[in-house]
Amino acid sequence: WNDAYPFVTLHQPSAFYGVNSMALGADRIDTAGANQGMYELASGPEVIGYFDKVMSQKLLPSGRVSYFPTSNYLGANDSGIHTFESILSGEKTQVTVGKKVVDANFFSPTVPSTHTPKFKVAEGVKLVAPNALTQLWHGRNIPKRFCIVGAGKTAMDAGIWLLSHGAAPDSISWVMPRDSWLVNRITTQPGEAFFKDSIGGQATQMDCLANATSIDDLFVRLEANDQMLRIYPDHAPTMFHFATVSKGEVAMLQRIKNVIRLGRVQALEPNRMVLDKGNVEMQTDTLYIDCTASAVEPRDMPPIFSGNKIVLQLVRAPLPTFSAALIGYVEANYTDNSLKNKLCGCVPFPHCLADYPRTIAANMTNQMHWAQDKALRNWMREARLDGFGKLMANIDPADTEKTAIMLKFRHSAMAAMANLPKLIAASS
Repeated sequence: WNDAYPFVTLHQPSAFYGVNSMALGADRIDTAGANQGMYELASGPEVIGYFDKVMSQKLLPSGRVSYFPTSNYLGANDSGIHTFESILSGEKTQVTVGKKVVDANFFSPTVPSTHTPKFKVAEGVKLVAPNALTQLWHGRNIPKRFCIVGAGKTAMDAGIWLLSHGAAPDSISWVMPRDSWLVNRITTQPGEAFFKDSIGGQATQMDCLANATSIDDLFVRLEANDQMLRIYPDHAPTMFHFATVSKGEVAMLQRIKNVIRLGRVQALEPNRMVLDKGNVEMQTDTLYIDCTASAVEPRDMPPIFSGNKIVLQLVRAPLPTFSAALIGYVEANYTDNSLKNKLCGCVPFPHCLADYPRTIAANMTNQMHWAQDKALRNWMREARLDGFGKLMANIDPADTEKTAIMLKFRHSAMAAMANLPKLIAASS
């Protein structure tokens, strides 16, 4: 967040982020822009301010937390003594771990402004991170042509920013190695007013999973039922990373017509791009925007609980904050690591379409284990970050529409669980 581009926002409503004990945002409905009619999405500065408040108003006053910002962790020696070093002073501090080390590196992303591109950039070619876009007016030669390199959520954000700030659609080129399926943000909205969209949407997703005959069939069903979106309907996506957008954002991005589908960039030269599947002539004054940093790198998943170490991972995709909160609850209330790991099964993050059924199966397996544990089930019902637990638990039996949605959800979830092994086997 410290290095993110200034116009970054959360994918999904602010209500699903932060720590369990302090709300992020004001549960405001946006009344303008591409997110109009849906819950607010915290900006990067809002997120930074929020976590500063968590530290200064929650953690430090507890007397149980010591905070050492701008420090690097150096690891542990053979005696198990851990050391970190201040970036500013160079002072080293040693720590004897009394209970557990929490490793939050597993899902560390690479960020456009600090990563090194994997392609060659010739001298004189103008390549910037998205961070530089908001500073363009400080330059003497403001570019008239732009090329977005990359096809993930950062690239979508860059395209929307350019269009929102007056760039002509035909001045923008977009290198898109793979098209992506996108989560329809309306299905992620908390609150009673969105019950049909969110809980009804989950019921519909389960129905699609129950009836799909292949991975491609699954995503086509999800699109037909308004659960998934794609920017360019005439191109079949091969990527799914849980990127979440509104229909308004999709409509804006569809204005960009010059989409280059020749694989990944290998080199940027003064008057052309070299890509996996060919070369493209480019204007020499083009400003290239590097959006190729990866949010999540594929890695082998270690157990979350092992010895005196906790490796934070997803236990419900795609929500890292809820996952961390549940892992914290389990650590505080259970003693046996095998039971902890059963309750906190690692959920793989999908990197291609074939991974999606495995992710859903792992999500559902965890949910089944949680439902069988009364204490954990009660905690989840009151957990702010769960989002939908209390909403489903408090349905008025006289509300026939919501009751019917819940019946559909339960029936379809059982059918989906039965069909998921077939989809996984087919994708293998």
